[in-house]
Amino acid sequence: MVFLLTSEEPPVRIVLSAALAAAFLVSACRTTEPAPTRDESAAQAAATASSEQTEGHRRVIDPTRPMPPGIDESAMDTSVDPCEDFYQYACGSWLKNTEIPADRAAWSRGFASIAERNEKILHDLLDEIAQGKPPEGTPYAQQLGDFYATCMDEPKLESGLAELKKQLVHVEKVKDAESLLDAVAWMHARGMSPLFQFGSTPDLKRPDFMIAEFHQGGLGLPDRDYYVKDDPKMKQVRDNYRAHVAKMFELFGQKPAQAQQSADAVMDLETKLAQVSLTRVEMRDPKRLYNKLDREGLEKTAPGLPWGAFLATVGVPDVKDINIAHPPFFAEVSKLAKEVKPVEWRTYLTWVFIRETVPALPGRFQQEHFAFVSQNLSGAKVDLPRWKKCVSYTDQLLGEALAVPFVKKYFGEEGKKTTLAMVQQIEKEFEKDLDSLSWMDDQTRERARQKLRAITNKIGYPEKWKQYDALETDRSSFLANWLRANEVEAKREVNKIGKPVDKTEWFMTPPTVNAYYNPPLNEIVFPAGILQPPFFDIHATDPVNFGAMGMVMGHETTHGFDDEGRQFDFDGSLNDWWTEASAKAFAAKAECVKNRYSQEIAVDDLHVNGALTLGENIADMGGLKLAHAAMRSWQAQKKQPAAGSYRYDDDQQFFLGFAQSWCNKYRPENARMRVTVDPHSPPPLRVNVPLSNLPAFQEAFQCKPGQKMAKPAAERCEVW
Repeated sequence: MVFLLTSEEPPVRIVLSAALAAAFLVSACRTTEPAPTRDESAAQAAATASSEQTEGHRRVIDPTRPMPPGIDESAMDTSVDPCEDFYQYACGSWLKNTEIPADRAAWSRGFASIAERNEKILHDLLDEIAQGKPPEGTPYAQQLGDFYATCMDEPKLESGLAELKKQLVHVEKVKDAESLLDAVAWMHARGMSPLFQFGSTPDLKRPDFMIAEFHQGGLGLPDRDYYVKDDPKMKQVRDNYRAHVAKMFELFGQKPAQAQQSADAVMDLETKLAQVSLTRVEMRDPKRLYNKLDREGLEKTAPGLPWGAFLATVGVPDVKDINIAHPPFFAEVSKLAKEVKPVEWRTYLTWVFIRETVPALPGRFQQEHFAFVSQNLSGAKVDLPRWKKCVSYTDQLLGEALAVPFVKKYFGEEGKKTTLAMVQQIEKEFEKDLDSLSWMDDQTRERARQKLRAITNKIGYPEKWKQYDALETDRSSFLANWLRANEVEAKREVNKIGKPVDKTEWFMTPPTVNAYYNPPLNEIVFPAGILQPPFFDIHATDPVNFGAMGMVMGHETTHGFDDEGRQFDFDGSLNDWWTEASAKAFAAKAECVKNRYSQEIAVDDLHVNGALTLGENIADMGGLKLAHAAMRSWQAQKKQPAAGSYRYDDDQQFFLGFAQSWCNKYRPENARMRVTVDPHSPPPLRVNVPLSNLPAFQEAFQCKPGQKMAKPAAERCEVW
């Protein structure tokens, strides 16, 4: 269970729990004054406030003064009233003048632009490694070089289809329910996920121990809603998907009529799986997903299938503790295994094998795959160049080997110190906030304080790197390297089962531009990739950095106390530590947030799903408030007086730094898909809704009653 800061491209591959498995440059970081202590004096705070530039009760924005470092003046549209649409005020010119790159579904001033810079750095490193000139200290240079070189050898990919057909001998043996599960197990052992997902997860009632987990899956479209919703656009995607599957089977070698029959069989089976799948909103309830059984319980839930043989094939023959995230799904799998004809099962498994090995197949398969995704899900105009794909695949499957030279060359240790100091200040503000909450009783408050103090912060890169000794590679075939690398990762995953949780493990690679909170470990992780402009800029003012990176820190901290995270105790166990009164008060406040966002249009005729985005919206609101309070405390602790030489004062800099880190554009196809699958609200709402809810913002820009960014007190939603 991992809560990400964003679902931006490129997608992040996280292997933590099968139930929730669904894509830098800091050479020297800013040295800042020590974080302030909690006992800051009222006199210091007053001195800071009195130094602000004011004109009566209105703060002055003097255009003759220089722009604060870290604020991009060219991105702004100052013709817009900041109290009517602050996102447009901060990002309007960027939105007007920025084109989404042709090979992208979306683009942003923050995440995507940083990711592209990191991508180029990784490209240069991999080119050197593939040529036999790895930077000194690069581990597993042989595997990295072989994997990347064969990925880049596009002519050699043409042999991939013949290799794939040889692998499918295992699928061709399916003749009944027992042999079906044998083939499914063989594919799972190689990192593929036909029918369902299988892996390891912390036992949510005993979070220091790893158990096996089964979860729904097996779909080729992004979500079960694509199969079951009846609106015209979803129906069109289904029709296009059926045609796409048929086309892929034609490329595989089938005649058009047979390929159409194959596509019909795939669509029929995937639809049946979708019909018994939980919705994404339902999957947000961790208690619902916790159904711990033993081996006998598994066999009772999905009778008539050789589960012992499955577990032996995937590498855990003696497993005892098993979580089945959604038992009705597996009861249906058992039923379908006996009712669906073997020829249809063979067709479905062949399709899964094709779609999950597309990166290593001939170019015509990749072109067809891109055509479908572009038309229906991403809107990208051209496919990614091969080098970008190969960098991404290498980062996915050998990421921590590649990260070693990346971190060594591009990440400064001072960044860890400054980031940690900022996080600690934000945690102090959260503790102050706890003391001020009238709706929380003392018993719950003390337990919340205990959880807050137990949070582990991981910054930059892991203390212990992953090992890739088991991966054998050569330069003969990318498909072979692809399958072997996925097999190694699948084994790494199942080898955790029955063992203590490895608390040093990371679920993002260091170059990743993102961050996450992990409830079972009660930890927050900030990869080195995000610790660079515009989130963290050595040349920016502290208020700008707190607005951008500080909000990220506050967001992830708040995830520990959102509607999902709050169900986990200080030690990561799924445990109700709330009194009835405090839980009821929290639920009422969360309901306000859900209803507030549900009123907003995400794209076209689609509203934000307030229930799906609830946790992220609570984290956005709380994270912004915490980061702003931390910035004020940080500035008050400084020995020098607050500077009055910039165009914007500290508060205004903070809010601009925050908003400009979220300047973002989506193609329409991608925006529509995100409404269904993304637990985050669209960026304009991630900026404007929390700000309109925050009195400090309204004071900073002197917003008047009735303006859009100045919600009256009676209409504000506040949890933390």
